[in-house]
Amino acid sequence: MMVNDPIADMLTRIRNSHSAMRREVVIPCSNIKESMAYLMKEEGYITDYSVEERDIKVTLKYAKGRPAISGLKRISKPGRRVYIGVGDIPSVRNGLGICIISTSQGLMTGETAKEKKFGGELLCEIW
Repeated sequence: MMVNDPIADMLTRIRNSHSAMRREVVIPCSNIKESMAYLMKEEGYITDYSVEERDIKVTLKYAKGRPAISGLKRISKPGRRVYIGVGDIPSVRNGLGICIISTSQGLMTGETAKEKKFGGELLCEIW
């Protein structure tokens, strides 16, 4: 199956799995999706992930029966790319969420990009 926007597909699969209260979700593998899963795990939004042959298996996190992720939003899209400088990195939900930025040094959260003084493409927001 051909997907025009694989990042949006990943976010939608996670959103739909949370809605259905599933424990795991399987996503087609790519390097950028693996990096996003790593950042989500480091920030505590998912329990774990594992890379299998062609898939990434993401174990979703729930607290008291509620999903750890209450919202996902794709910002930069194939039809409209959004690039930001270090001074324009947003604070997601007044610091309660994260944004993922694609920089020249790889994917990183908005806070890490501010510390290292990198701008880049604003991929998504998670809260």
